[in-house]
Amino acid sequence: MGKTTTAINLGTALAATGLRVLILDLDPQGNASTGLGINRADRTRSSYEVLIGEATVADAVVPTGVPKLDIVPATPDLSGAEIELVEYEERTHRLDHALVRCDGRWDIVLIDCPPSLGLLTINAMVAAHCLLVPLQCEFFALEGLSQLLGTVERIRARFNPGLSILGVALTMYDRRNRLTDQVAADVRAVLGKVVFDTVIPRNVRLSEAPSHGLPALIYDHRCPGSEAYINLARELIARLPKPAQAA
Repeated sequence: MGKTTTAINLGTALAATGLRVLILDLDPQGNASTGLGINRADRTRSSYEVLIGEATVADAVVPTGVPKLDIVPATPDLSGAEIELVEYEERTHRLDHALVRCDGRWDIVLIDCPPSLGLLTINAMVAAHCLLVPLQCEFFALEGLSQLLGTVERIRARFNPGLSILGVALTMYDRRNRLTDQVAADVRAVLGKVVFDTVIPRNVRLSEAPSHGLPALIYDHRCPGSEAYINLARELIARLPKPAQAA
């Protein structure tokens, strides 16, 4: 429970405030698409076609069951995109160019990246104005965060000098676990106010919701996980540059 759960539920919470939200599923597993109830048969065009230039974002977008929330779904074809894109000109800017063409249709674009720091993730970082980093409260969290921060600095230096970290959201927070408290304290000591005040708890309802093709905020809007994402959305909106930008 981390980046995809955050993309789905934060997108839903933001849409509930009246913002026009697009989730762009850039993970070959397509979990964000599945978690929003998009059937495989409805993914005739996907983020893969957008990246290789066979479709525009507008061509690939699919409405979700959540008002004002759209998604560009992912398919397993994305698994081969890392290799295919190597041969393309401006291979690191493919997503950026595609999103520029639909500027103004959505107030905010959330890109759900794959778990590795490959060419797909680099495309997302080049296209983004800012990053939201979901960080699981587990032992290797700080090591992974250090690697990510190093990658962000390289992206800034070479491709996207305006890229910033909007915030770090602590997820899978378990108050009964002393390690959770220690990881959270360490992250806050290193990053200070970059870390959101809201923490996302370990919550069964958050884990159950994707199997029903629903965001947790619709599956059970009163559960602690849903309430946490609503609070996180409030914090995020307060930090967003105006007008809202891609994250």
